[in-house]
Amino acid sequence: MLSLPAISLLALQALLAVRATSVQQNLAQDALAYTLALGAPILGFDVGCSQTANTCDWMRKFSDETKLVHMNLPGTHDSATWNYSQATQDSLLRYTGPIPAAEFFRCQEHSLFQMLNGGIRVFDLRFAYNPGNDTLGFHHSQALLAPTTTVEEVFFGLYSWLDKHPTEAILISLNYESGTGTPDDAKLQQHIYNIMSSSLASRYWVQTSGSLGTLGEARGKLTFLQRFSYDLIPASATHRIGIQLAPNLWTDNSPNITLVYNTITDQIAYIEDYYEIGLPIGAGFAENIQWKFNATTAHIEEATTMLHPDQLYISFASSEHNVDIPSETPIIMALGNGTDTPGVNQKLLPWLQARKGKRFGIIMLDFFDSVPGMVEAVIGL
Repeated sequence: MLSLPAISLLALQALLAVRATSVQQNLAQDALAYTLALGAPILGFDVGCSQTANTCDWMRKFSDETKLVHMNLPGTHDSATWNYSQATQDSLLRYTGPIPAAEFFRCQEHSLFQMLNGGIRVFDLRFAYNPGNDTLGFHHSQALLAPTTTVEEVFFGLYSWLDKHPTEAILISLNYESGTGTPDDAKLQQHIYNIMSSSLASRYWVQTSGSLGTLGEARGKLTFLQRFSYDLIPASATHRIGIQLAPNLWTDNSPNITLVYNTITDQIAYIEDYYEIGLPIGAGFAENIQWKFNATTAHIEEATTMLHPDQLYISFASSEHNVDIPSETPIIMALGNGTDTPGVNQKLLPWLQARKGKRFGIIMLDFFDSVPGMVEAVIGL
């Protein structure tokens, strides 16, 4: 039988262990809160989902055996631009120099957390050096979106969201932004490689290389769509995950790209990325929007035919014609001129609804929820 002092000692040890655990938990929560605050210019704030929303955890309704290439996945083009404004641009002039107006770079109006809670599952993120060339941040062409927010902080935010929504899967298309004037050097590539091969990444990123698997394999994790090269780092850096959509094979401004990302198993991505409409100057809003709508729906239509049932389809509904007079900015192409000319999103909604139950693949949107019901139409809810 234990003596009273022994019992007291055991109780004290148990109490100290509980307190130590509580302190560790508090420290972890404080550290996460601090990290999320640093990432807020890109992440926004996660206020949770509306009780009436059917888009927050929509993947839970699909079986684990469902192949990702068979799913309809709503995505956002240039996802990190939601918080970019002319005031932001003016404040960063010392880093960027004079560049076109902010309206030419902004493609979204809601944060990454809002996108996740709104059903978005594919994110188009463009990275390059932040000022000082020591950290990696987010850009859209010449636009520096948040000069102190880092790639790591945003990834932590995505991890935290997945911890709360373990039935969901997120696909991250990560592209080096070459228009920034910052270097694409071995240091930059090694930095992003270290992030993607870390012990934390092994927990939160699907580790399969060269193919896209099932929803069950992807739940609670990020799947990597790599749109840049590791050509400047040592060949010994062999930890590769996800699929590589090689930039030299991704034809610029094309309505129909055929990109083989695994030559051994003949796995192909069929991509529509016709983003700069090339009509003559002065063609006007309506004709530019119609050309883009035609290109996007033609590509999605091919996905619905199941001509290539086990291949990946990606269609960008996003576009611009910035050199036109007057210019068709991303918001005009997506939402029209606000009066008599509907945008691509307004035209696309009934088109998708009329084909409910078909396979669309990934559809990348600008201003994704400005037309109510768009995400639900892509998913097929």
